[in-house]
Amino acid sequence: MSMIHKEVSDFSVDAFQGNAFKTVTRADILGKWSVFFFYPADFTFVCPTELEDLQNRYNDFRAIGCEIYSISCDTHFVHKAWHDISRTIQKIQFPMLADPTGVLARDFEVMIEESGVAERGDFIINPEGKIVAYEVLAGNVGRNAGEILRRVQASQFVAEHGDQVCPAQWQPGGGTLKPGLDLVGQL
Repeated sequence: MSMIHKEVSDFSVDAFQGNAFKTVTRADILGKWSVFFFYPADFTFVCPTELEDLQNRYNDFRAIGCEIYSISCDTHFVHKAWHDISRTIQKIQFPMLADPTGVLARDFEVMIEESGVAERGDFIINPEGKIVAYEVLAGNVGRNAGEILRRVQASQFVAEHGDQVCPAQWQPGGGTLKPGLDLVGQL
C-alpha cells in the first residue's frame, strides 16, 4: 500500500539535539517541510556515513525551509552516548529522534519486527503533515543527501506550481512539463 498522502499520526518522542534532550511532537513538524530519515541503529557502519552526508547538506535543507529528523529505534540516551564518542556524530545539528518502542517506525511501515530496528527509509513530509515522497532501501545500501534534497525541492516546486510537474533529472530552475499539453518540446 502506498504511503503517499498519508497523514503523519500524532506522536511525542524524546530527541537529542545540541547536546541536550528535548521532546518532538507532530505539532513541531506542521507548517514546514520535513524529512524523516529512518536508519537501523546507532553505533553501526553505514548509518554514520548517511548522517554525516545529511549534516554536510543541512544548511541547504534549512535554506529551503526543511528540517531533518533522523530516527532510529535507539533511546535518546544511546544517541547521546554515540554523540559523545563519535567525531562524526558530534557534527550532527539536526534532531535525532528516539523511537525505542517503534511507534514511528511502525507508523511509517519501516519496522523490522524480528530485529527491532527500522529499515532505511526517508520520507518527505509537507507542511500539512502529509507524506509526499518516500524511499525505502535495503539495510546495506546507503542514501544520498543530495538526491533527497532534490526531491524536497521538486516536491516544493510542485506544491507551489500545481499545474506543472518535474521530469526525470529535474533540478531547481530546470524545465517542467504541463499535463494536458503536447509534451514534445516542453523541456
